[in-house]
Amino acid sequence: MSGLCAQRNWVCEAVRRLNADFNRSSDTHLIRVDLPGFPGQQLYLKDESIHPSGSLKHRLARSLYLYGICNGAIGPDTVVVESSSGSTAVSEAYFAKLLGLRFIAVVPEGTAQKKIDQINFYGAETRSVPASQIYAEAERIARETGGHYMDQFTFAERATDWRGNNNIAESLFAQLALEEHSIPDWVVMSAGTGGTSATIGRFIRYRGDLSGKTQLCVADPENSVFYDYYNSGDRDVRLQTRSRIEGIGRPRVEASFQPRVIDRMVQVPDAASLATVHWLETVLGRKCGGSTGTNVWAALHLMAEMREAGREGSVATLICDGGERYLDTYYNSDWLAAQGLDLSPHLETIKELTA
Repeated sequence: MSGLCAQRNWVCEAVRRLNADFNRSSDTHLIRVDLPGFPGQQLYLKDESIHPSGSLKHRLARSLYLYGICNGAIGPDTVVVESSSGSTAVSEAYFAKLLGLRFIAVVPEGTAQKKIDQINFYGAETRSVPASQIYAEAERIARETGGHYMDQFTFAERATDWRGNNNIAESLFAQLALEEHSIPDWVVMSAGTGGTSATIGRFIRYRGDLSGKTQLCVADPENSVFYDYYNSGDRDVRLQTRSRIEGIGRPRVEASFQPRVIDRMVQVPDAASLATVHWLETVLGRKCGGSTGTNVWAALHLMAEMREAGREGSVATLICDGGERYLDTYYNSDWLAAQGLDLSPHLETIKELTA
């Protein structure tokens, strides 16, 4: 068998394995949350934590592998390299194991140990470097190994078919179809790469029945440039600090972030994000990651605006990952104290909003 034929056979088998993994996975659940303080406004949470690799990034990782394989960048002997704050690396490690590929994740120093352990569980390698160096280090490793740098921050928005093909937006709106308020007033999403918000924003515009009513709100944590860029238009804005809310917020504007499909951006204090996941545990009976808190904090405030305006309707957002990965940080009182994060004022605000 010629080398070209063997390569083509590997590609066919790799795509089959990725599609088979997708076919084995049922769609993620859409949870209706009934809150007494919002009798006319409904909150929906799409639970992305139930993917096999545990987060929203499972969808992205599958898309990035398909994109790399079908474009000829990934073959049977390719070393796959990624820069990630953790969850994307976990998901990419999962698929690397599925395909029998070597995978190296470059993560910022201070990434949750549970995420590091999960990456290693799938047989992948990790390199921890200062947050400002993850891009250059990933590029260096890919260059020196002759590998492929996935570069989620560039390719997230183009690797996913935003028109449909069971992407997260199509799935969300299909699940809402039989609800009382089936076309939501708002979809709320936080931005890491910006790829998911780009997919949702484009899909809303693509679907004519949505574009007249549904708006996209992107919530940004502290220590992130997306909010400032959205308001100023300055793509060169930079920060030297990293986001405390793992998985979202960036120190530079990423190529996948598409501000023109976003209708509104809000900035959420880190203490508010974490207060929200502590409150949410009392509502759902389970722990969620910090980015979910960012999403839900923004969603609650949008619902309050609707209530004050006398408008009934719905707001949908995501559970991005589970809270078990953050037991040493977001659910650890000593860590919260060391970070100077006081959750009590924000817990009181939530209580007032939802009572």
